[in-house]
Amino acid sequence: MTVLLGAALAAGLLLCASPWLWPPRTEAQPATRRGRLVRVLEEAGFGAVRPRVLTVVMGMLALAAASVVWLVTAIPALSVLAGATAAVSPVVFLRSRRQRLRKRRRQLWPDVCDLLIASIRVGLSLPDAVASLAESSPAMMRPAFVVFARDLRATGRFETSLDRLKLALADPIADRIIETLRMARQVGGTELGGVLRALSSSVRQDAALRGEVEARQSWIRGAAVLGSVAPWVILGLLVLRPEGAAAYGTAEGMIVICLGAAVSVIAYRVMIRIGRLPEPGRWFG
Repeated sequence: MTVLLGAALAAGLLLCASPWLWPPRTEAQPATRRGRLVRVLEEAGFGAVRPRVLTVVMGMLALAAASVVWLVTAIPALSVLAGATAAVSPVVFLRSRRQRLRKRRRQLWPDVCDLLIASIRVGLSLPDAVASLAESSPAMMRPAFVVFARDLRATGRFETSLDRLKLALADPIADRIIETLRMARQVGGTELGGVLRALSSSVRQDAALRGEVEARQSWIRGAAVLGSVAPWVILGLLVLRPEGAAAYGTAEGMIVICLGAAVSVIAYRVMIRIGRLPEPGRWFG
């Protein structure tokens, strides 16, 4: 058992150091393809964080959690489950933060559309109207538009600045607005105000409907979390006693733990799936 734990520890340390020992070949990865970790980091507001940093954090958390549980219970199955749970916890946090950001921004995008319409009505050009949002947009979106205005002044390239703005916002509704602005810039026309008004109305209606449905279905998520966590709290209390640790340290006890973990994950995913609303997809994101 000691040899096995030592080998697992050595493998974990090697995996943590692998991004620096064997750096990826940039020529083998097209610039247009981005991994899931990159998308999650961008959409959670951590676009400056590299995926390898997140991978190292996941490995360190897994190693720490598994070590603590092993020292407390000396049950291999629980140690492995604790390590796996700790490893995925950063991704769960990022996805939760992404959902919170989207929910907060969903209430603000209609105001952004109204500000764009007002700027265009007073005679500003389309690039200047977007750049003016650096001063008039809601506070949580202002940094992205400040970077856009600075980039537009430095390069004078509206298309490239829009691409960077789209990357910074990383939001489905922002994609719709940005692609609408890009099309208006390319083909011209006088219907941009009407399109933005229709988009603003659509976003407002969608936000109101989603808020009502989420309020009614919030109990589903709460029940899923409670039903998944409660058995493991009880198990943690049981294994703190010597007789409980001895019972779950046997082969039969480990099988029960593994089956319980599988059932908990499946039940949680099913409950969340039932109560989840479909999220709009990103446009060319």
